Amino acid sequence: MVITTTIPDPRAGELLQYTFASRYAAAPVPKFKMPEKSIPKEAAYQIINDELMLDGTPRLNLASFVTTWMEPECEKLMMASINKNYVDMDEYPVTTELQNRCVNMIAHLFNAPVGETETAVGVGTVGSSEAIMLAGLAFKRKWQAKRKSEGKPYDNPNIVTGANVQVCWEKFARYFEVELKEVKLSEGYYVMDPVKAVEMVDENTICVAAILGSTLTGEFENVKLLHEFLTKKNKMTGWDTPIHVDAASGGFIAPFLYPDLEWDFRLPLVKSINVSGHKYGLVYPGVGWVVWRTKEDLPDDLIFHINYLGSDQPTFTLNFSKGSSQIIAQYYQLIRLGFEGYKNIMENCMANARVLKEGIEKMGRFDIVSKDVGVPLVAFSLKDSSKHTVFEISDSLRRFGWIVPAYTMAPDAQHIAVLRIVVREDFSRSLAERLVADIDKVVKELDTLPSRESTKAAHITATVEQKQHAEEVLAHWKRVVAAKRAGAC
Repeated sequence: MVITTTIPDPRAGELLQYTFASRYAAAPVPKFKMPEKSIPKEAAYQIINDELMLDGTPRLNLASFVTTWMEPECEKLMMASINKNYVDMDEYPVTTELQNRCVNMIAHLFNAPVGETETAVGVGTVGSSEAIMLAGLAFKRKWQAKRKSEGKPYDNPNIVTGANVQVCWEKFARYFEVELKEVKLSEGYYVMDPVKAVEMVDENTICVAAILGSTLTGEFENVKLLHEFLTKKNKMTGWDTPIHVDAASGGFIAPFLYPDLEWDFRLPLVKSINVSGHKYGLVYPGVGWVVWRTKEDLPDDLIFHINYLGSDQPTFTLNFSKGSSQIIAQYYQLIRLGFEGYKNIMENCMANARVLKEGIEKMGRFDIVSKDVGVPLVAFSLKDSSKHTVFEISDSLRRFGWIVPAYTMAPDAQHIAVLRIVVREDFSRSLAERLVADIDKVVKELDTLPSRESTKAAHITATVEQKQHAEEVLAHWKRVVAAKRAGAC
């Protein structure tokens, strides 16, 4: 089944009419069916390029955590390997070796207990969504195996998370039949409460998932405190409930900015960590990574061995074929930047986030809901939403080219609506200052306009008056017609 949507436009037909490309082809191209005949390559390029001009500018898309700029040298490497299928490990052994090096570098970055003669356990994925699916499957399979060995039911697994988790956790739970037990949020506290999370843990809990960099506010959840509470509960109950850390956004930030923060494999119950290479790993989408603490934390029966592409090859992924470009790009960034380079970039992102925060605070119109420790972003809400909303501000900012999302918090804080600005490597201080000026301009313009509620009320009143007038006119003409029928003059 393919789920598709198209942009409805009553003015547009089902054919693509093009102007500049008409020197190469004269007939229109159908939108939703494959054309019967070929067209020149120049025409195909022009048609697609013209439509893509209406997309937003990626570097001004401040909704996204995803990397939108890389060095030309890295782009050359990516283009040179764009036709390599990563799964052909026997044909492309060097690419496989580069992936293994990345896994080991990331594992060491996360303080995995890997000896000098050992190799880390992990895999490159299409993104953190696939990485989380794989980690979740490993937890489920280990839990099931243990329950079977104890002669206990193993058909009702659950996972404990905060309500602020990314949608991929909901997908995992639904696709792989695991109950999702969510710790609800509250106003002023927009991450998972570790006390409430541990209270939800029972004998069927396959793991507790902590978020290092909440999508909503960028805040790091307190993994160390969660670990302390869960360790105590495990000792009291005899369970061995583990922790997974979803470090999609924060995994390439915390080691460089907060090296003393204990959230990773330094905590014994942390058995696996995922991170997005295409976020603050500084690689174009899509590449993610998942690393396990030890070999024992990844069940052998989840690993497949194939030989029809050459030698025996182990594989543990949800898909099969995928490109090599992003893996090569990740290796480039790791050796090109090193620890020092990543640290400098993350410090610069945080400095620009502070510029944004200070500028927004000076307006006196907003409350900052993001925290100083976390992902470099600024999330803020209106102090007074009685006349205008953050959604109107978001819409108005698009006039200047900025894509700034507005959204409501997760349950039970859904009555709070915020704007969020993600600061990436290519978002400079000058852009930050310009964005602050544009936000201020938009807010002042909205002040001169009536609120949407009053406009709506005025429209309803006008509609009622028009209807009453029409009814009066109709009644008048009915009386005229009735008088003529009666013979009155």
